[in-house]
Amino acid sequence: MSIGNISDKSIGKIIRWIVYGAVMGGLTGTASAIFLAGLDAATDTRLAHPWLLWLLPFAGAFVSSVYAKYGGNAGKGNNLIVEQIRHGDEPGERYERVPAVMAPLVLLGTWATHLFGGSAGREGTAVQMGGSLADAFGRLARANGGDRRMLLMCGVSGGFASVFGTPLAGTVFALEAVTMGRWVSPRMIAPCAIAAFAGDYVTRAWGIRHLHYAMGDMPPFTLLVLLKVLAASVAFGLTSLLFTLGIQYVKRGMAEIVSHAAWRSVIGGFIVIGLVYAVGTRDYLGLGLPLLVQAFEAPLSAFAFLGKAVFTVITLGSGYMGGEVTPLFVIGAALGNALAPLLHLGIPFLAGLGLIGVFSGAANAPAACFVLGLELFGLHGAGYMLAASLVSYMFSGHAGIYGAQLAGVDRPRFFVRFPGAGLLYRRRKAARRGAKSPDA
Repeated sequence: MSIGNISDKSIGKIIRWIVYGAVMGGLTGTASAIFLAGLDAATDTRLAHPWLLWLLPFAGAFVSSVYAKYGGNAGKGNNLIVEQIRHGDEPGERYERVPAVMAPLVLLGTWATHLFGGSAGREGTAVQMGGSLADAFGRLARANGGDRRMLLMCGVSGGFASVFGTPLAGTVFALEAVTMGRWVSPRMIAPCAIAAFAGDYVTRAWGIRHLHYAMGDMPPFTLLVLLKVLAASVAFGLTSLLFTLGIQYVKRGMAEIVSHAAWRSVIGGFIVIGLVYAVGTRDYLGLGLPLLVQAFEAPLSAFAFLGKAVFTVITLGSGYMGGEVTPLFVIGAALGNALAPLLHLGIPFLAGLGLIGVFSGAANAPAACFVLGLELFGLHGAGYMLAASLVSYMFSGHAGIYGAQLAGVDRPRFFVRFPGAGLLYRRRKAARRGAKSPDA
């Protein structure tokens, strides 16, 4: 029996995918609510007890040791989720389970990072929890092949949407940032959208509220204003490139100097403590949300964006748990704040463009960041937001915070090239295939 040209089998698959999206929305929304509530508690505790910063190295060593003993391939983080969604795209890729233990480990590890003063974000944790819950549910539902990959994508979209309160951006992010435009089918849109909207709704239903931002008055459109926005967007893209390379090089340098992950966390923790006393402020610790709010309201130090970038690169590069996106928001908004007086543009206007621009370049997701801008700031200034997202992406080089997304993806030659960008992932890929290293 069929309806029109749609067979019973196709109808069953559509219903199954809708159910998958709804289930993943509920799971990711609840997980994000627990995570965000705990994150607020950890941040409040750290602010009330500044001495906790001195325990950061030991907390990092403990978390790294637990990961090494019990985490298995969970230590690959977001890249494991991306690889499994794209399983089958490349010859020689093998199936790996996303361990159920990834969700509690990354949750507790990120709480520890923020409780003791590391500079990190939250999106990575939400995406990893979503992927772990998706794979666990997939095993219960006996989902294989395309159904399993769809569940993982729903976990990504639901996790991203629920942690930021941006369901449209969460949907586009899962479709764009993970697949980089490969094998995207219209059939994938509905389950990812359902997961994103359901995840956002469930998180809000648990009483979680998100920050709101305003770009202020839009400047009248002129060629001069557009040229200024394009110039700022180039700076956003180059900043995202330097941020990504910074994390790669710190990770590689730490691994070459110290073989044990726990000792790398100890060293990184003490470096963060030293930086706090060297710069004389704790504004760069944790998520950095107070700094983000200030970036939209008043002039900041011209080097505030650099301070947040350095603290985050050291924290994540030495093995602490957490995401990159919220720090990228802060870095981008602070950079826009610094450029505003130089370009004679409004501070909140350029801070908003910086927020989405730096994230676009680092995540290789201009469409998702454009949609994110629309959800955060509204339709006014949509043309400027589109320009910032695209130009930053163009100047961010062949690199990104999710190394696995760039496997086999060629970007046009006019994009910025930088020695070593993307090298770490190519080494791991060559090792898995038993081939020679790219720099051999």
